[in-house]
Amino acid sequence: MRPPFQTVLVAVSGSAQSLNAAKYGIVLAKAYHARLLAVYVVDTETLKELLLSRIFVEEESADYQRSLEQNGQRYLGYVAELGRKKGVTVETHVRRGSVSTQIIEAAEEYGANLILLGAYEGQPTLRDVIGRQHREMLRNAKCSLLVVKEAAIDDLYRGA
Repeated sequence: MRPPFQTVLVAVSGSAQSLNAAKYGIVLAKAYHARLLAVYVVDTETLKELLLSRIFVEEESADYQRSLEQNGQRYLGYVAELGRKKGVTVETHVRRGSVSTQIIEAAEEYGANLILLGAYEGQPTLRDVIGRQHREMLRNAKCSLLVVKEAAIDDLYRGA
């Protein structure tokens, strides 16, 4: 019997919830011998909106984008190290653009059968970027999505 997925993509934002999703992805990749991709998206679409609304000036926007890229590399390095500790290779990718669009395009490009998202916790607001991005992915992804809410993820990860 073929496993339910061969390639898992985890969306990494640096939040505790996305890092829990990454740990869950490592557990799944190890258990099912699946390929694991970790993707961090520098949200240049939101940066453009902030620039157009004059919340940022050009120089601030460029500095903030560089900072986001550095943070993304750091988060992905951490996820790769978590994978190494469990004998799982994690392919890491930084992309730029709209978070939902880039995650969906990466899933299609790399042939992902499953996208893992960290659970969103908090009260949604009208301007909530994370909630909006999750809804877009749920609506437009061509593969299955799993929102990771596993309370005992550290126990699962330790046992992998």
